[in-house]
Amino acid sequence: MDLELDFEKRYRLVREVIETIVLTVLMFLVIRLAVQNFNIDGHSMEPSLHNTELILVDKWSYHFHVPARGDVIVFVAPPDPSQDYIKRIIGLPGDVITIQNTTVIVNGKPLKEFYVKPENQGNPYPPFINRVVPPDAYLVLGDNRNGSSDSRDWGCVPRKNIIGRAALVYWPFGEDNDGVLPDVTSVYNGVPASPPAVAGSDTNMCPIIKNPAQPGQGALSNDDNLNLVMLLIMPGLFVISSRRRKVHP
Repeated sequence: MDLELDFEKRYRLVREVIETIVLTVLMFLVIRLAVQNFNIDGHSMEPSLHNTELILVDKWSYHFHVPARGDVIVFVAPPDPSQDYIKRIIGLPGDVITIQNTTVIVNGKPLKEFYVKPENQGNPYPPFINRVVPPDAYLVLGDNRNGSSDSRDWGCVPRKNIIGRAALVYWPFGEDNDGVLPDVTSVYNGVPASPPAVAGSDTNMCPIIKNPAQPGQGALSNDDNLNLVMLLIMPGLFVISSRRRKVHP
C-alpha cells in the first residue's frame, strides 16, 4: 500500500514538472508573439524616452486596428534594415505634410506638439512642403527634432516595417515618466481627413529611400538578457502559482 502511495506521489511530481515545462514554453512563445522588449540607444525621442531605457513594445494590437497619429512605434529602419528605430507617427497614408522651420502642418492644420520641448526644437533638413504620405506608409518624426534622423531625412516608413507600438517603460524607475507614455491624442484633434488623391500627386510623394544609416539616431536593440531571465523565472512562477492553487482551492 505504501509502495502504491509513494509511486502515486512520484507520478504526480513528474507530471507537475512536465506540465510546468510545457506551460513555460507556451507562455514564453505567447508573450514573445505579443510583446517584445527593447533597449533604447540614442536621444532622438527626448524628453519622452531616454537613452538606455528599457521598453516593452506591443506587437499585437496593430493586427486589430491601424496605427494612429501620435503613436510611438518601433520599426525596421528604411535607411538600414539591420537596425530598429523608434519615432512618433505624425502622418497617415494620404496625409499632406508640410514642415516649415519647426512647425509641422498636417492636412493644413498646424500641430501644437507639447511633447517637443523648446530646447529640442530644430530642423537641420531641407524644406518639406506639401508631401503626400504614400499608401501603406507613415511619416514619422523624433521628439528631439534637432537630433533625430527621421522622415525629413530618409522618407516615410512602409507599413510592413512596423514592429509594434511602444507601450511601457519598465526600467529604470524614477525618470520623468511613470512607465506609461502620455496620451497625445489632443494634439491631433481637429486634423482634417486626408484630402482625396490628386492626379499627378506622385511627383510630391514622401519618398521611401535607402541612404547610409546615421548612428545614434534612435536605434534600438533587442534585450536578449531579459528574455533569458523571463525564461528562467517562469518555471518558478508556475510552481508557486500551482502550489497556491492547491493550498487555496
